[in-house]
Amino acid sequence: MNSCVLVTFISSLACAIAKTHSKEGISALATVFTQLGDTLSTILAHDDLCCSGNEESYDISENP
Repeated sequence: MNSCVLVTFISSLACAIAKTHSKEGISALATVFTQLGDTLSTILAHDDLCCSGNEESYDISENP
């Protein structure tokens, strides 16, 4: 998937959510997705900075 297709998909999804949820629901979803993105970024940054080659690192390439 190229970048433009991804951006179009995300924008379309946001519009669909906005049409079918209350302002409170949209706010809650926005907060959840923001925290999810921030947490994933934190995990990746932590692994890059602190856990390179360490057993404690979470290997995102492994299946749970």
